[in-house]
Amino acid sequence: MNDSLDHWFIREILVHERALMRYLSLSWHWRDEIHDLRQDIYMRVYEAAAKARPAMPKSFMFTTARHLMTDRLRRARVVSIDAVGDLDALNVLVDEISPERRLSARQELKRLTEAFDRLPDRCRQVVWLRRVEELPQKEVALRMGIGEKTVEKQVAKGMRLIAEYFYGGGHTHRARRRGAADADRGEGHGQQQAD
Repeated sequence: MNDSLDHWFIREILVHERALMRYLSLSWHWRDEIHDLRQDIYMRVYEAAAKARPAMPKSFMFTTARHLMTDRLRRARVVSIDAVGDLDALNVLVDEISPERRLSARQELKRLTEAFDRLPDRCRQVVWLRRVEELPQKEVALRMGIGEKTVEKQVAKGMRLIAEYFYGGGHTHRARRRGAADADRGEGHGQQQAD
């Protein structure tokens, strides 16, 4: 065993085990196979890294996971209806993205960014720390000097507002969002909300 490869693997791959397990539990229908699947992913990543280290290890690991799941589904003799539905979630046709789909994805990302930017300041910060940086609720509460219940409420509020903007057309709920933003800042009724 190559000692430097082992250290690289621990430092660049194993640190993402929690995210990988979350991804597998959401993507793979057969729960009893997830641990074996994880080991196969690690084995493929390790063997590939022994030949040449990937420039983006985390992305390489998730791409390897997606390809391995796709291979397993293709090799299965009987493909269930559930598995066929999972193929779309696995993004199987990654290599065949058309310019139209790429443009559509950019437009969706732009709308999601707009929705995120419209969140009230504290709500946006809480959502960023919980959903993007994946910090535990307790750590977000400590970092921001607020209660854990407040963190929970702000995440729920942020997700609701983003969904309303993103799926509701963006313009139909402006007044409601403006009112929610004013309430979050304590404006409108001369009183400040506790959360």
